[in-house]
Amino acid sequence: MKILHLITALETGGAETMLAKLLESMDAGLYQPVVVSMIKPGLMGERIVASGAELLDLGMSRGLPSPLALVRLVSLLHEHHPDVVQTWLYHADLLGLVAARTAFPLGRRPAVAWNLRCSFMDFSQYRRSTAWTVRLCARLSGLPDAVAANSRAAVDRHISLGYSPRRFEVIPNGFDAGLFRSQPAAAALLRRELGVPPESLLVGMAARFDPMKDHRTFVRAAGIAAAQRPDVHFVCCGQGVDPENEQLDRWAKQARLNGRLHLLGQRRDVERFLAGLDLCASSSMGESFPNVLGEALCCGVPCVATDVGDSAAIVGRSGEIVRPGDPDALARAMLRLLDLPAAERSRLGCEGRMRMIRDYSLEAMAARYARLYDSLARTGREMKDPGE
Repeated sequence: MKILHLITALETGGAETMLAKLLESMDAGLYQPVVVSMIKPGLMGERIVASGAELLDLGMSRGLPSPLALVRLVSLLHEHHPDVVQTWLYHADLLGLVAARTAFPLGRRPAVAWNLRCSFMDFSQYRRSTAWTVRLCARLSGLPDAVAANSRAAVDRHISLGYSPRRFEVIPNGFDAGLFRSQPAAAALLRRELGVPPESLLVGMAARFDPMKDHRTFVRAAGIAAAQRPDVHFVCCGQGVDPENEQLDRWAKQARLNGRLHLLGQRRDVERFLAGLDLCASSSMGESFPNVLGEALCCGVPCVATDVGDSAAIVGRSGEIVRPGDPDALARAMLRLLDLPAAERSRLGCEGRMRMIRDYSLEAMAARYARLYDSLARTGREMKDPGE
């Protein structure tokens, strides 16, 4: 079966990472993937190629519509003639639907499945084109053959936005517990990299610099917690989260962190970064299924997170959940966990890892996508040849 995946970009975000994991987990003998990135692939492109998938791009520039990209995608659909077109993120959802319906007459069209990856977005923080795209997708949501979502929260949110698809499928994210695991040497290595005392406690956040991730609340919470615990340092990694980020530097100064906040930029070793933490934090204003929480728990690291999307279900008893946009509440939750004996934090993390292995395995996620693709392809064949 041929599956063409269309995605907006291939940086190191949650959707991009989950696509790579899916490609690595599905049976290459049964599913032949082609990945098309709307803009030039970023770091995740290397991982996509390593998975064995063919990787192409449409040559678009971020934020700029391109009729030529539609023509290029239609041409690729004719060339590969996939059984299923799986789109990832709003702009890809819209472009993939239009291209599939343009490329083929009704009886020969591939099945189209959209993929929802968030449960809330403050559209005032993004380009107007993003809000317009979501509104248009809501109007057209009855046209794709299925809409997949990685959480029930995402389904509920998009129904409130006007989505009314013919078929919703909830497929939670999956995690590689072999890659994300406890690494006894990681703590010392990360502290040595940061130049902090070996006995320091580390609270970390792994997220790209994006309004939805709400780094400002994390930095403000860090300032509050740092005033009470001089042995704690705070460390962030992710695209745009580096010492050259003037806004983050300004927030750190306002929070009086004075060298206690470390910005590492984009990392290729997130599994080692997370394993080196005492506590993982997520301050997001809107998420559907935050990958970093599952990855941290697989590493045996307890979490404190805002109550968005399925965060509470992921964290369970292995951490704390607070309301979004409240640095005081986030700081208090951090301090409660940091004040626990190290053995108790370790116990919470171990319980979280066991739950991730049981409930959120890569194998389970891949099997759910396989069942979705099989059913879509089977329905498509029946429509093309009712007498078969």
